[in-house]
Amino acid sequence: MLKSVAPYIGKYKKYTVIASVLTTLGIIANVAPYFFLYQLILPLTRHQLPDFHFVVVRVLLIFACLAFYAISYTTGLCFSHVSAYNTLKNIRISLKSKLENQPLGNIKEMGTGQIKRVFTDDIDQIELLLAHAIPEGIANLLVPLIVIIAMFIVDWRLALLTLAIIPVGVFAMSMMMKAGMSKMGAYYESAKKMNNTIIEYVNGMEAIKVFNKDGDSFRRFGDAVRGYRDFTLAWYKVCWPWMAVYNSTLPCLAFFTLPIGALLVLNGIIDLSQLLLVLCMSFSIGSSILRALSFGGKIPQLDYKITELEKMMNGEAIKQGTHSFEGKNYDIEFKNVKFSYKEDEVLHGINLTLKQGTTTALIGESGSGKSTLAKLLVHFYDLDSGCIKIGGQDITDMSIEALNNQISYVAQEQFLFNTSLYENILIGRPNATREEVLDAARRAQCEEFLARFPKGIDTMAGDSGKQLSGGERQRISLARAILKNAPVIVLDEATAFMDPENEEKMNAAIAEIVKDKTVIVIAHRLSSIKNADKICVLKAGNVIAEGTHEELMKNCEEFQKLWQASTAAAEWRI
Repeated sequence: MLKSVAPYIGKYKKYTVIASVLTTLGIIANVAPYFFLYQLILPLTRHQLPDFHFVVVRVLLIFACLAFYAISYTTGLCFSHVSAYNTLKNIRISLKSKLENQPLGNIKEMGTGQIKRVFTDDIDQIELLLAHAIPEGIANLLVPLIVIIAMFIVDWRLALLTLAIIPVGVFAMSMMMKAGMSKMGAYYESAKKMNNTIIEYVNGMEAIKVFNKDGDSFRRFGDAVRGYRDFTLAWYKVCWPWMAVYNSTLPCLAFFTLPIGALLVLNGIIDLSQLLLVLCMSFSIGSSILRALSFGGKIPQLDYKITELEKMMNGEAIKQGTHSFEGKNYDIEFKNVKFSYKEDEVLHGINLTLKQGTTTALIGESGSGKSTLAKLLVHFYDLDSGCIKIGGQDITDMSIEALNNQISYVAQEQFLFNTSLYENILIGRPNATREEVLDAARRAQCEEFLARFPKGIDTMAGDSGKQLSGGERQRISLARAILKNAPVIVLDEATAFMDPENEEKMNAAIAEIVKDKTVIVIAHRLSSIKNADKICVLKAGNVIAEGTHEELMKNCEEFQKLWQASTAAAEWRI
Protein backbone atom coordinates (compact mmCIF):
# COMPACT_ATOMS: atom_id res chain seq x y z
CA MET A 1 0.00 0.00 0.00
CA LEU A 2 2.72 2.45 1.02
CA LYS A 3 4.65 1.37 -2.08
CA SER A 4 1.74 2.61 -4.23
CA VAL A 5 1.79 6.03 -2.58
CA ALA A 6 5.58 6.44 -2.23
CA PRO A 7 6.24 7.74 -5.80
CA TYR A 8 4.06 10.78 -5.09
CA ILE A 9 5.76 11.83 -1.84
CA GLY A 10 8.85 13.17 -3.63
CA LYS A 11 10.91 15.73 -1.77
CA TYR A 12 8.48 15.68 1.16
CA LYS A 13 9.69 12.25 2.27
CA LYS A 14 12.10 13.98 4.67
CA TYR A 15 9.13 15.73 6.31
CA THR A 16 7.62 12.33 7.10
CA VAL A 17 10.94 11.16 8.57
CA ILE A 18 11.21 14.31 10.72
CA ALA A 19 7.60 13.82 11.83
CA SER A 20 8.31 10.23 12.86
CA VAL A 21 11.33 11.30 14.92
CA LEU A 22 9.48 14.16 16.64
CA THR A 23 6.40 12.07 17.47
CA THR A 24 8.65 9.31 18.86
CA LEU A 25 10.42 11.82 21.10
CA GLY A 26 6.99 13.13 22.12
CA ILE A 27 5.78 9.64 23.11
CA ILE A 28 8.96 9.07 25.12
CA ALA A 29 8.32 12.35 26.93
CA ASN A 30 4.75 11.24 27.59
CA VAL A 31 5.93 7.94 29.08
CA ALA A 32 8.65 9.43 31.29
CA PRO A 33 6.27 10.99 33.91
CA TYR A 34 5.17 7.50 34.97
CA PHE A 35 8.76 6.70 35.93
CA PHE A 36 8.98 9.90 37.94
CA LEU A 37 5.66 8.97 39.56
CA TYR A 38 7.16 5.59 40.48
CA GLN A 39 10.09 7.41 42.13
CA LEU A 40 7.63 9.47 44.20
CA ILE A 41 5.59 6.43 45.31
CA LEU A 42 8.50 4.11 46.07
CA PRO A 43 9.58 5.82 49.36
CA LEU A 44 6.01 5.63 50.64
CA THR A 45 6.02 1.82 50.24
CA ARG A 46 9.03 1.80 52.56
CA HIS A 47 7.30 4.00 55.13
CA GLN A 48 9.54 6.95 54.24
CA LEU A 49 8.65 10.54 53.34
CA PRO A 50 10.44 11.74 50.19
CA ASP A 51 12.61 14.83 50.46
CA PHE A 52 10.75 18.07 49.59
CA HIS A 53 13.40 19.10 47.05
CA PHE A 54 13.23 15.62 45.54
CA VAL A 55 9.42 15.93 45.16
CA VAL A 56 9.59 19.43 43.63
CA VAL A 57 12.19 18.35 41.08
CA ARG A 58 10.14 15.30 40.04
CA VAL A 59 6.94 17.34 39.74
CA LEU A 60 8.73 19.94 37.60
CA LEU A 61 10.18 17.16 35.45
CA ILE A 62 6.69 15.73 34.96
CA PHE A 63 5.36 19.12 33.79
CA ALA A 64 8.41 19.60 31.56
CA CYS A 65 7.88 16.19 29.95
CA LEU A 66 4.20 16.93 29.33
CA ALA A 67 5.09 20.31 27.78
CA PHE A 68 7.78 18.73 25.62
CA TYR A 69 5.31 16.02 24.56
CA ALA A 70 2.75 18.62 23.48
CA ILE A 71 5.30 20.65 21.52
CA SER A 72 7.16 17.74 19.96
CA TYR A 73 4.06 15.72 19.05
CA THR A 74 2.24 18.73 17.60
CA THR A 75 5.29 19.85 15.60
CA GLY A 76 5.71 16.33 14.28
CA LEU A 77 2.11 16.25 13.12
CA CYS A 78 2.61 19.62 11.41
CA PHE A 79 5.49 18.16 9.40
CA SER A 80 3.53 15.00 8.58
CA HIS A 81 0.52 17.02 7.37
CA VAL A 82 2.72 19.18 5.11
CA SER A 83 4.05 15.96 3.60
CA ALA A 84 0.60 14.38 3.40
CA TYR A 85 -1.24 17.23 1.68
CA ASN A 86 1.54 17.85 -0.82
CA THR A 87 1.42 14.14 -1.62
CA LEU A 88 -2.36 14.35 -2.09
CA LYS A 89 -1.77 17.28 -4.43
CA ASN A 90 0.68 15.21 -6.48
CA ILE A 91 -1.72 12.25 -6.60
CA ARG A 92 -4.60 14.44 -7.81
CA ILE A 93 -2.44 16.05 -10.49
CA SER A 94 -1.20 12.64 -11.63
CA LEU A 95 -4.74 11.22 -11.66
CA LYS A 96 -5.92 14.18 -13.72
CA SER A 97 -3.12 13.59 -16.24
CA LYS A 98 -3.85 9.86 -16.47
CA LEU A 99 -7.59 10.41 -16.88
CA GLU A 100 -6.84 12.78 -19.74
CA ASN A 101 -5.16 9.89 -21.57
CA GLN A 102 -8.03 7.47 -21.04
CA PRO A 103 -10.96 7.21 -23.47
CA LEU A 104 -13.28 10.12 -22.81
CA GLY A 105 -16.26 7.84 -23.27
CA ASN A 106 -15.08 5.61 -20.42
CA ILE A 107 -14.68 8.64 -18.16
CA LYS A 108 -18.25 9.74 -18.89
CA GLU A 109 -19.48 6.22 -18.12
CA MET A 110 -17.85 6.33 -14.66
CA GLY A 111 -20.26 9.04 -13.63
CA THR A 112 -19.43 12.33 -11.98
CA GLY A 113 -20.35 10.90 -8.58
CA GLN A 114 -17.66 8.23 -8.68
CA ILE A 115 -15.01 10.56 -10.09
CA LYS A 116 -15.82 13.18 -7.45
CA ARG A 117 -15.57 10.52 -4.72
CA VAL A 118 -12.16 9.34 -5.90
CA PHE A 119 -10.74 12.85 -6.38
CA THR A 120 -11.96 14.11 -3.01
CA ASP A 121 -13.03 11.45 -0.50
CA ASP A 122 -10.80 8.52 -1.46
CA ILE A 123 -7.64 10.55 -1.96
CA ASP A 124 -8.32 12.45 1.27
CA GLN A 125 -8.31 9.11 3.10
CA ILE A 126 -4.64 8.68 2.15
CA GLU A 127 -3.96 11.57 4.51
CA LEU A 128 -4.68 9.11 7.34
CA LEU A 129 -1.78 6.94 6.19
CA LEU A 130 0.75 9.71 5.62
CA ALA A 131 -0.14 12.20 8.35
CA HIS A 132 -1.04 9.77 11.13
CA ALA A 133 -0.52 6.04 10.53
CA ILE A 134 3.17 6.33 9.59
CA PRO A 135 4.58 8.85 12.09
CA GLU A 136 2.18 8.07 14.95
CA GLY A 137 2.13 4.35 14.24
CA ILE A 138 5.93 4.13 14.35
CA ALA A 139 6.16 6.17 17.56
CA ASN A 140 3.28 4.41 19.31
CA LEU A 141 4.74 0.98 18.53
CA LEU A 142 8.45 1.70 19.01
CA VAL A 143 8.21 3.29 22.46
CA PRO A 144 5.93 0.57 23.95
CA LEU A 145 8.32 -2.04 22.53
CA ILE A 146 11.23 -0.43 24.42
CA VAL A 147 9.13 -0.22 27.60
CA ILE A 148 8.11 -3.89 27.32
CA ILE A 149 11.78 -4.87 27.01
CA ALA A 150 12.41 -2.87 30.19
CA MET A 151 9.57 -4.80 31.88
CA PHE A 152 11.30 -8.09 31.10
CA ILE A 153 14.47 -6.70 32.65
CA VAL A 154 12.56 -5.82 35.82
CA ASP A 155 10.72 -9.17 36.01
CA TRP A 156 9.84 -11.52 33.17
CA ARG A 157 6.74 -12.88 34.95
CA LEU A 158 5.18 -9.45 35.39
CA ALA A 159 6.06 -8.63 31.78
CA LEU A 160 4.23 -11.73 30.53
CA LEU A 161 1.21 -10.91 32.69
CA THR A 162 1.17 -7.42 31.17
CA LEU A 163 1.29 -8.80 27.63
CA ALA A 164 -1.37 -11.46 28.27
CA ILE A 165 -4.27 -9.12 27.52
CA ILE A 166 -2.85 -7.97 24.17
CA PRO A 167 -3.75 -11.18 22.22
CA VAL A 168 -7.38 -10.72 23.30
CA GLY A 169 -7.44 -7.20 21.84
CA VAL A 170 -5.56 -8.22 18.70
CA PHE A 171 -7.95 -11.16 18.15
CA ALA A 172 -10.96 -8.83 18.49
CA MET A 173 -9.38 -6.38 16.05
CA SER A 174 -8.60 -9.11 13.51
CA MET A 175 -12.19 -10.39 13.70
CA MET A 176 -13.47 -6.86 13.16
CA MET A 177 -11.24 -6.43 10.12
CA LYS A 178 -12.26 -9.81 8.71
CA ALA A 179 -15.96 -9.07 9.15
CA GLY A 180 -15.57 -5.56 7.77
CA MET A 181 -13.69 -6.70 4.67
CA SER A 182 -16.51 -9.05 3.70
CA LYS A 183 -18.94 -6.12 3.43
CA MET A 184 -16.57 -3.41 2.24
CA GLY A 185 -17.15 -3.92 -1.50
CA ALA A 186 -20.93 -3.66 -1.18
CA TYR A 187 -20.56 -0.64 1.10
CA TYR A 188 -18.43 1.34 -1.37
CA GLU A 189 -20.59 0.27 -4.30
CA SER A 190 -23.65 1.65 -2.49
CA ALA A 191 -21.73 4.88 -1.78
CA LYS A 192 -20.86 5.22 -5.47
CA LYS A 193 -24.48 4.61 -6.48
CA MET A 194 -25.71 7.18 -3.96
CA ASN A 195 -23.22 9.83 -5.19
CA ASN A 196 -24.23 9.34 -8.84
CA THR A 197 -27.95 9.34 -7.98
CA ILE A 198 -27.69 12.54 -5.94
CA ILE A 199 -25.88 14.36 -8.75
CA GLU A 200 -28.39 13.04 -11.31
CA TYR A 201 -31.30 14.13 -9.10
CA VAL A 202 -29.95 17.66 -8.65
CA ASN A 203 -29.03 18.07 -12.34
CA GLY A 204 -32.46 16.80 -13.40
CA MET A 205 -34.42 18.95 -10.94
CA GLU A 206 -35.84 21.14 -13.70
CA ALA A 207 -37.23 18.21 -15.69
CA ILE A 208 -38.54 16.61 -12.49
CA LYS A 209 -40.53 19.74 -11.60
CA VAL A 210 -41.79 20.43 -15.13
CA PHE A 211 -43.13 16.91 -15.63
CA ASN A 212 -44.30 16.50 -12.04
CA LYS A 213 -42.15 13.41 -11.51
CA ASP A 214 -41.06 14.24 -7.98
CA GLY A 215 -42.42 10.93 -6.72
CA ASP A 216 -40.65 8.66 -9.21
CA SER A 217 -37.37 10.54 -9.10
CA PHE A 218 -37.37 10.92 -5.33
CA ARG A 219 -38.10 7.21 -5.00
CA ARG A 220 -34.83 6.41 -6.81
CA PHE A 221 -33.05 9.05 -4.75
CA GLY A 222 -34.50 7.66 -1.52
CA ASP A 223 -33.69 4.06 -2.47
CA ALA A 224 -30.06 4.98 -3.11
CA VAL A 225 -29.72 6.87 0.18
CA ARG A 226 -31.46 4.14 2.14
CA GLY A 227 -29.28 1.54 0.46
CA TYR A 228 -26.16 3.38 1.59
CA ARG A 229 -27.60 3.71 5.09
CA ASP A 230 -28.45 0.01 5.29
CA PHE A 231 -25.02 -1.12 4.06
CA THR A 232 -23.30 1.27 6.46
CA LEU A 233 -25.32 0.13 9.47
CA ALA A 234 -24.89 -3.52 8.51
CA TRP A 235 -21.14 -2.98 8.30
CA TYR A 236 -21.01 -1.19 11.64
CA LYS A 237 -23.32 -3.75 13.27
CA VAL A 238 -20.80 -6.47 12.48
CA CYS A 239 -17.81 -4.38 13.55
CA TRP A 240 -19.09 -2.62 16.69
CA PRO A 241 -18.99 -5.61 19.13
CA TRP A 242 -15.39 -6.43 18.21
CA MET A 243 -14.51 -2.74 18.34
CA ALA A 244 -15.89 -2.52 21.87
CA VAL A 245 -13.82 -5.54 22.94
CA TYR A 246 -10.45 -4.26 21.76
CA ASN A 247 -11.13 -0.68 22.89
CA SER A 248 -11.88 -1.89 26.40
CA THR A 249 -9.08 -4.46 26.69
CA LEU A 250 -6.01 -2.96 25.04
CA PRO A 251 -5.66 0.06 27.38
CA CYS A 252 -5.99 -2.26 30.43
CA LEU A 253 -2.57 -3.88 30.36
CA ALA A 254 -2.70 -4.23 34.17
CA PHE A 255 -5.75 -6.49 33.90
CA PHE A 256 -3.75 -9.59 34.92
CA THR A 257 -0.69 -7.83 36.30
CA LEU A 258 -2.41 -6.13 39.24
CA PRO A 259 -4.24 -9.08 40.87
CA ILE A 260 -1.69 -11.79 40.09
CA GLY A 261 1.24 -9.46 40.77
CA ALA A 262 -0.27 -8.64 44.17
CA LEU A 263 -0.41 -12.37 45.00
CA LEU A 264 3.24 -12.73 43.98
CA VAL A 265 4.14 -9.85 46.32
CA LEU A 266 2.14 -11.33 49.21
CA ASN A 267 3.87 -14.66 48.73
CA GLY A 268 7.28 -12.98 48.71
CA ILE A 269 8.06 -14.08 45.15
CA ILE A 270 8.63 -10.53 43.90
CA ASP A 271 9.26 -7.21 45.56
CA LEU A 272 6.54 -4.57 45.81
CA SER A 273 8.81 -2.05 44.09
CA GLN A 274 9.01 -4.34 41.04
CA LEU A 275 5.21 -4.55 40.84
CA LEU A 276 4.86 -0.77 41.18
CA LEU A 277 7.43 -0.15 38.45
CA VAL A 278 5.80 -2.58 36.00
CA LEU A 279 2.34 -1.17 36.77
CA CYS A 280 3.57 2.36 36.06
CA MET A 281 5.11 1.11 32.82
CA SER A 282 1.86 -0.61 31.78
CA PHE A 283 -0.17 2.52 32.51
CA SER A 284 2.25 4.58 30.42
CA ILE A 285 1.98 2.53 27.22
CA GLY A 286 -1.63 1.28 27.22
CA SER A 287 -3.00 4.26 25.30
CA SER A 288 -0.04 4.19 22.89
CA ILE A 289 -0.63 0.55 21.97
CA LEU A 290 -4.35 1.23 21.45
CA ARG A 291 -3.54 4.24 19.29
CA ALA A 292 -1.09 2.23 17.17
CA LEU A 293 -3.41 -0.74 16.71
CA SER A 294 -6.42 1.50 16.02
CA PHE A 295 -4.82 2.30 12.69
CA GLY A 296 -5.06 -1.41 11.93
CA GLY A 297 -8.85 -1.18 11.75
CA LYS A 298 -8.63 1.63 9.22
CA ILE A 299 -5.91 0.16 7.03
CA PRO A 300 -8.28 -2.24 5.16
CA GLN A 301 -10.52 0.70 4.21
CA LEU A 302 -7.50 2.65 3.11
CA ASP A 303 -6.16 -0.32 1.17
CA TYR A 304 -9.52 -0.68 -0.62
CA LYS A 305 -9.56 3.00 -1.57
CA ILE A 306 -5.97 2.90 -2.83
CA THR A 307 -6.80 -0.21 -4.88
CA GLU A 308 -9.75 1.59 -6.46
CA LEU A 309 -7.55 4.61 -7.08
CA GLU A 310 -4.91 2.44 -8.73
CA LYS A 311 -7.54 0.89 -11.00
CA MET A 312 -8.51 4.33 -12.19
CA MET A 313 -4.91 5.50 -12.53
CA ASN A 314 -3.83 2.30 -14.28
CA GLY A 315 -6.78 2.21 -16.64
CA GLU A 316 -5.81 1.43 -20.20
CA ALA A 317 -4.79 4.63 -21.97
CA ILE A 318 -6.35 5.46 -25.29
CA LYS A 319 -4.21 4.43 -28.25
CA GLN A 320 -2.41 7.41 -29.67
CA GLY A 321 0.81 8.08 -31.50
CA THR A 322 3.27 10.92 -31.25
CA HIS A 323 3.04 12.17 -34.82
CA SER A 324 1.50 15.43 -35.93
CA PHE A 325 -1.08 15.43 -38.71
CA GLU A 326 0.58 14.18 -41.88
CA GLY A 327 -2.44 13.38 -44.04
CA LYS A 328 -2.32 14.39 -47.68
CA ASN A 329 -5.86 15.82 -47.58
CA TYR A 330 -8.95 15.80 -45.40
CA ASP A 331 -10.75 12.81 -46.82
CA ILE A 332 -12.16 10.65 -44.00
CA GLU A 333 -12.31 6.87 -44.27
CA PHE A 334 -14.04 4.42 -41.92
CA LYS A 335 -12.64 1.01 -42.80
CA ASN A 336 -14.39 -2.10 -41.41
CA VAL A 337 -15.04 -0.29 -38.11
CA LYS A 338 -16.37 -2.46 -35.30
CA PHE A 339 -17.10 -1.18 -31.81
CA SER A 340 -18.72 -2.45 -28.62
CA TYR A 341 -20.03 -0.79 -25.48
CA LYS A 342 -18.78 -3.31 -22.91
CA GLU A 343 -19.98 -6.63 -24.37
CA ASP A 344 -22.58 -5.38 -26.86
CA GLU A 345 -21.31 -4.69 -30.37
CA VAL A 346 -23.06 -1.59 -31.72
CA LEU A 347 -21.15 -1.05 -34.97
CA HIS A 348 -20.69 -4.05 -37.26
CA GLY A 349 -17.99 -3.38 -39.84
CA ILE A 350 -18.75 0.17 -41.02
CA ASN A 351 -17.15 1.20 -44.33
CA LEU A 352 -17.53 4.85 -45.36
CA THR A 353 -15.55 7.39 -47.34
CA LEU A 354 -16.15 11.12 -46.88
CA LYS A 355 -14.49 13.38 -49.44
CA GLN A 356 -12.73 16.59 -48.48
CA GLY A 357 -14.92 19.68 -48.74
CA THR A 358 -18.19 17.72 -48.76
CA THR A 359 -21.01 17.47 -46.26
CA THR A 360 -22.09 14.01 -45.18
CA ALA A 361 -25.20 13.45 -43.08
CA LEU A 362 -25.62 10.40 -40.83
CA ILE A 363 -29.25 9.54 -40.16
CA GLY A 364 -31.12 6.68 -38.56
CA GLU A 365 -33.30 5.77 -35.65
CA SER A 366 -32.08 6.27 -32.09
CA GLY A 367 -29.50 3.61 -31.26
CA SER A 368 -28.48 3.05 -34.87
CA GLY A 369 -24.89 4.16 -34.19
CA LYS A 370 -24.81 7.70 -35.62
CA SER A 371 -23.37 9.50 -32.60
CA THR A 372 -21.08 6.58 -31.79
CA LEU A 373 -19.54 6.87 -35.26
CA ALA A 374 -18.96 10.60 -34.74
CA LYS A 375 -17.41 10.02 -31.30
CA LEU A 376 -15.06 7.40 -32.71
CA LEU A 377 -13.82 9.93 -35.26
CA VAL A 378 -12.87 12.35 -32.49
CA HIS A 379 -11.37 9.38 -30.61
CA PHE A 380 -13.67 9.21 -27.59
CA TYR A 381 -13.06 5.45 -27.65
CA ASP A 382 -10.66 2.94 -29.18
CA LEU A 383 -12.06 0.66 -31.88
CA ASP A 384 -12.56 -3.07 -31.44
CA SER A 385 -11.19 -3.54 -34.95
CA GLY A 386 -10.79 -1.66 -38.21
CA CYS A 387 -9.41 1.83 -38.56
CA ILE A 388 -10.37 5.45 -39.16
CA LYS A 389 -8.16 7.59 -41.39
CA ILE A 390 -7.95 11.28 -42.20
CA GLY A 391 -6.08 12.02 -45.39
CA GLY A 392 -4.79 8.45 -45.37
CA GLN A 393 -3.31 8.74 -41.84
CA ASP A 394 -4.71 6.50 -39.09
CA ILE A 395 -6.02 8.66 -36.26
CA THR A 396 -4.22 6.41 -33.75
CA ASP A 397 -0.89 7.45 -35.33
CA MET A 398 -1.52 11.03 -34.21
CA SER A 399 -1.37 12.48 -30.74
CA ILE A 400 -4.76 13.42 -29.31
CA GLU A 401 -3.69 17.06 -29.50
CA ALA A 402 -2.81 16.75 -33.20
CA LEU A 403 -6.16 15.05 -33.93
CA ASN A 404 -8.12 17.65 -31.97
CA ASN A 405 -6.45 20.41 -33.99
CA GLN A 406 -7.99 18.93 -37.14
CA ILE A 407 -11.55 18.50 -35.86
CA SER A 408 -14.20 20.76 -34.34
CA TYR A 409 -16.81 18.67 -32.53
CA VAL A 410 -20.08 20.44 -31.74
CA ALA A 411 -22.41 18.24 -29.72
CA GLN A 412 -26.02 18.60 -28.59
CA GLU A 413 -25.09 19.35 -24.99
CA GLN A 414 -22.44 22.04 -24.74
CA PHE A 415 -20.63 22.76 -21.50
CA LEU A 416 -19.81 26.33 -20.58
CA PHE A 417 -17.38 27.07 -17.78
CA ASN A 418 -18.24 29.52 -15.03
CA THR A 419 -16.12 32.25 -16.52
CA SER A 420 -16.81 35.01 -19.03
CA LEU A 421 -18.47 34.26 -22.36
CA TYR A 422 -15.37 35.73 -23.98
CA GLU A 423 -13.14 33.16 -22.27
CA ASN A 424 -15.58 30.38 -23.13
CA ILE A 425 -15.24 31.23 -26.81
CA LEU A 426 -11.47 31.67 -26.49
CA ILE A 427 -11.20 27.94 -25.68
CA GLY A 428 -11.54 27.37 -29.44
CA ARG A 429 -8.13 28.97 -30.01
CA PRO A 430 -6.43 30.25 -26.84
CA ASN A 431 -3.91 32.43 -28.72
CA ALA A 432 -6.60 34.34 -30.64
CA THR A 433 -6.88 38.11 -30.31
CA ARG A 434 -9.90 39.81 -28.80
CA GLU A 435 -10.90 41.06 -32.24
CA GLU A 436 -10.91 37.50 -33.57
CA VAL A 437 -13.07 36.32 -30.67
CA LEU A 438 -15.55 39.16 -31.23
CA ASP A 439 -15.65 38.35 -34.95
CA ALA A 440 -16.34 34.65 -34.20
CA ALA A 441 -19.19 35.68 -31.86
CA ARG A 442 -20.64 37.94 -34.56
CA ARG A 443 -20.45 35.19 -37.22
CA ALA A 444 -22.09 32.74 -34.80
CA GLN A 445 -25.05 35.15 -34.48
CA CYS A 446 -24.34 35.84 -30.78
CA GLU A 447 -24.56 39.65 -30.98
CA GLU A 448 -28.30 39.84 -30.32
CA PHE A 449 -28.31 38.04 -26.97
CA LEU A 450 -24.94 39.51 -25.94
CA ALA A 451 -26.46 42.98 -26.32
CA ARG A 452 -28.92 42.36 -23.49
CA PHE A 453 -26.09 41.88 -20.97
CA PRO A 454 -24.58 45.07 -19.48
CA LYS A 455 -21.08 43.58 -19.78
CA GLY A 456 -21.72 42.02 -23.16
CA ILE A 457 -19.25 39.28 -24.06
CA ASP A 458 -17.49 39.74 -20.71
CA THR A 459 -20.60 38.52 -18.83
CA MET A 460 -20.08 35.48 -16.62
CA ALA A 461 -21.68 32.35 -18.08
CA GLY A 462 -22.70 30.97 -14.67
CA ASP A 463 -22.45 27.34 -13.56
CA SER A 464 -22.63 25.18 -16.69
CA GLY A 465 -23.74 28.29 -18.64
CA LYS A 466 -26.99 28.73 -16.73
CA GLN A 467 -27.15 32.42 -17.72
CA LEU A 468 -27.97 31.36 -21.30
CA SER A 469 -30.72 29.38 -22.95
CA GLY A 470 -29.99 26.08 -24.70
CA GLY A 471 -29.91 27.72 -28.14
CA GLU A 472 -27.66 30.53 -26.90
CA ARG A 473 -25.22 28.02 -25.41
CA GLN A 474 -25.12 26.28 -28.76
CA ARG A 475 -24.29 29.52 -30.54
CA ILE A 476 -21.42 30.10 -28.08
CA SER A 477 -20.17 26.59 -28.93
CA LEU A 478 -20.51 27.41 -32.63
CA ALA A 479 -18.45 30.56 -32.03
CA ARG A 480 -15.77 28.33 -30.50
CA ALA A 481 -15.78 26.17 -33.61
CA ILE A 482 -15.60 29.21 -35.92
CA LEU A 483 -12.64 30.56 -33.94
CA LYS A 484 -10.89 27.19 -34.02
CA ASN A 485 -11.29 27.00 -37.81
CA ALA A 486 -10.53 23.26 -37.99
CA PRO A 487 -10.67 21.61 -41.44
CA VAL A 488 -13.06 18.85 -40.26
CA ILE A 489 -16.39 19.68 -38.59
CA VAL A 490 -18.63 17.24 -36.71
CA LEU A 491 -22.12 18.54 -35.86
CA ASP A 492 -23.76 16.00 -33.55
CA GLU A 493 -27.33 17.23 -33.11
CA ALA A 494 -25.87 20.74 -32.94
CA THR A 495 -29.25 22.27 -33.82
CA ALA A 496 -31.22 20.34 -31.20
CA PHE A 497 -32.30 23.50 -29.37
CA MET A 498 -33.23 25.38 -32.54
CA ASP A 499 -36.61 27.10 -32.46
CA PRO A 500 -38.42 28.70 -35.43
CA GLU A 501 -37.54 32.19 -34.24
CA ASN A 502 -33.81 31.47 -34.20
CA GLU A 503 -33.65 28.88 -36.99
CA GLU A 504 -32.39 31.37 -39.56
CA LYS A 505 -29.67 32.64 -37.20
CA MET A 506 -28.55 29.13 -36.29
CA ASN A 507 -28.37 28.10 -39.93
CA ALA A 508 -26.35 31.24 -40.69
CA ALA A 509 -23.96 30.41 -37.85
CA ILE A 510 -23.54 26.85 -39.09
CA ALA A 511 -22.98 28.10 -42.63
CA GLU A 512 -20.02 30.12 -41.30
CA ILE A 513 -18.48 27.00 -39.82
CA VAL A 514 -18.82 24.60 -42.73
CA LYS A 515 -17.41 26.79 -45.50
CA ASP A 516 -14.86 24.72 -47.45
CA LYS A 517 -14.74 22.09 -44.68
CA THR A 518 -15.18 18.32 -44.52
CA VAL A 519 -18.42 18.10 -42.56
CA ILE A 520 -20.29 15.30 -40.78
CA VAL A 521 -23.82 16.19 -39.68
CA ILE A 522 -26.05 14.16 -37.40
CA ALA A 523 -29.61 15.45 -37.22
CA HIS A 524 -33.13 14.20 -36.57
CA ARG A 525 -34.60 17.08 -38.58
CA LEU A 526 -34.02 15.64 -42.02
CA SER A 527 -35.08 18.89 -43.67
CA SER A 528 -31.86 20.47 -42.35
CA ILE A 529 -29.65 17.94 -44.22
CA LYS A 530 -31.66 17.73 -47.42
CA ASN A 531 -28.90 19.45 -49.42
CA ALA A 532 -26.02 17.36 -48.02
CA ASP A 533 -23.61 16.01 -50.64
CA LYS A 534 -24.16 12.52 -49.25
CA ILE A 535 -26.62 11.02 -46.78
CA CYS A 536 -25.78 7.73 -45.04
CA VAL A 537 -28.63 5.71 -43.54
CA LEU A 538 -27.70 3.63 -40.48
CA LYS A 539 -29.76 0.86 -38.94
CA ALA A 540 -28.71 -1.36 -36.01
CA GLY A 541 -25.03 -0.53 -36.44
CA ASN A 542 -24.85 -0.99 -40.21
CA VAL A 543 -24.85 1.40 -43.15
CA ILE A 544 -27.78 0.19 -45.24
CA ALA A 545 -27.79 2.95 -47.87
CA GLU A 546 -25.98 6.10 -48.97
CA GLY A 547 -26.62 8.72 -51.63
CA THR A 548 -28.24 12.09 -52.17
CA HIS A 549 -31.69 12.98 -50.88
CA GLU A 550 -33.27 12.35 -54.29
CA GLU A 551 -31.51 8.99 -54.74
CA LEU A 552 -32.53 7.74 -51.32
CA MET A 553 -36.13 8.87 -51.77
CA LYS A 554 -36.26 6.65 -54.82
CA ASN A 555 -34.30 3.63 -53.64
CA CYS A 556 -34.31 3.39 -49.82
CA GLU A 557 -37.45 2.37 -47.97
CA GLU A 558 -35.88 3.09 -44.56
CA PHE A 559 -35.02 6.66 -45.62
CA GLN A 560 -38.53 7.20 -46.95
CA LYS A 561 -39.94 6.11 -43.57
CA LEU A 562 -37.57 8.43 -41.68
CA TRP A 563 -38.37 11.33 -44.01
CA GLN A 564 -42.11 10.89 -43.58
CA ALA A 565 -41.75 10.75 -39.79
CA SER A 566 -39.57 13.88 -39.79
CA THR A 567 -41.96 15.77 -42.06
CA ALA A 568 -44.93 14.83 -39.93
CA ALA A 569 -43.13 15.98 -36.78
CA ALA A 570 -42.22 19.32 -38.41
CA GLU A 571 -45.86 19.96 -39.31
CA TRP A 572 -47.17 19.12 -35.85
CA ARG A 573 -48.77 22.13 -34.13
CA ILE A 574 -50.70 22.86 -30.95
